[in-house]
Amino acid sequence: MSEQPESALPPSGFEAAWCGTDLGTYRACRYTYEHYSLESLPPLDSHQFEGTYRWLGGVGDPIPRQVVKLNSLEKALSARGLTLPRDFVTFQTSENLHGSLDDVSVTGCWTNISEPLPSPVEPGAFLVRFFQDQQDCVIWYLYLRPTSETFVVYSDIDYEYAYEARRDGEETQTDLENAEEHRVAILWCAPSFEEFAHRFWVENRLWHAVNGNDLPRLEPQLQDYLNHYAPPGALT
Repeated sequence: MSEQPESALPPSGFEAAWCGTDLGTYRACRYTYEHYSLESLPPLDSHQFEGTYRWLGGVGDPIPRQVVKLNSLEKALSARGLTLPRDFVTFQTSENLHGSLDDVSVTGCWTNISEPLPSPVEPGAFLVRFFQDQQDCVIWYLYLRPTSETFVVYSDIDYEYAYEARRDGEETQTDLENAEEHRVAILWCAPSFEEFAHRFWVENRLWHAVNGNDLPRLEPQLQDYLNHYAPPGALT
């Protein structure tokens, strides 16, 4: 695996971390999820993220209902001068790709795409929720900037609920006007959707393998990822 490119660094103003689970004895996790520093993660080969998802079997036939849904979302974003990243649209509309993260998730995470949600920390930027834990412990969003910059963030705040509650005059624990509060609550975790999807897919596949005593049959890319935490022979 090659070093991560400079473009993979988090943008100014955002703290960075990866929210994940344990990997058995290879990586500990005190709770259901842990925040892991980017420096502690295995580097990924950025050259494989071309929007074709070859590492997941490639793109399949389009799903008509998903195409309609993503077209509607793109129209809503276009009215705000924003666009969805192509790798996200490809994944969410492909028969071979859509739902892959749901299927592999060990914590019951599921795909749930929201309408555009104003960023509480940056005028003109928007969030689009796309994935969440079954108990809302963590929620992942696309973060879209007017400069066309897009990356993946996560938070324990359900911003769709927070905005709906404010619209309906309901009280919540979330002050959407407190930008500093949300700069702490929103963490950068990947420079692109495909890179997020790849690391999530690899780590959840590994969880099943290490907890199911299925390590001898690991694919090379999964074994390489695990070797970052314990090189061959380190745990013997």
